[in-house]
Amino acid sequence: MSTYMPKKGDITRNWYVLDAAGKPLGKVAAEAATLLRGKHKPTFTPNADCGDHVIIINAAQIVLTGDKLNQKMYYHHTGYIGNMKEIKYSTIMKTKPEFAVTKAVKGMIPDSVIGRQALTRLRVYAGAEHKHAAQKPEVREF
Repeated sequence: MSTYMPKKGDITRNWYVLDAAGKPLGKVAAEAATLLRGKHKPTFTPNADCGDHVIIINAAQIVLTGDKLNQKMYYHHTGYIGNMKEIKYSTIMKTKPEFAVTKAVKGMIPDSVIGRQALTRLRVYAGAEHKHAAQKPEVREF
C-alpha cells in the first residue's frame, strides 16, 4: 500500500470564522495556525499546502492572560545603528489589535514557502464585521 499524496487539484479550501472575543491570544493563534496549515484534515501532508482560509473577528476584544498586557514587549529594529524599538502590548492592543494577532499566528507557522503562503489566507478584523460573506464561511468553535 502506498502513501497518499494530495495533488493540487484534490485540495479543497474551506473558509472558517474564529470569534476571538474573550479568548486568550495564544489559543486563538494556535487554532488559526492549525487551520491555515491544514492539520485538521485527514489528507494533511507536511510538504503540501493543503490549508484553509481563516477569518478572525473581534481581535480588539482578545485577552492576554496574567500581566502580559503590561510586561510583554514587541521588539523590532529599524536597520540603523542603535535603533532597536520596543512597544508594550497594551499600546499595540489599543492601536493595532490585528497586528498582535497576526504576529502570534506567524510565530506558530513554519518559516518556509508553505508557511508564507498559508499566512496570505489569514484575515484579521478588530470588529465583528468582515467582508467575506460571499464565501459562506463556517463558524468554528474552539
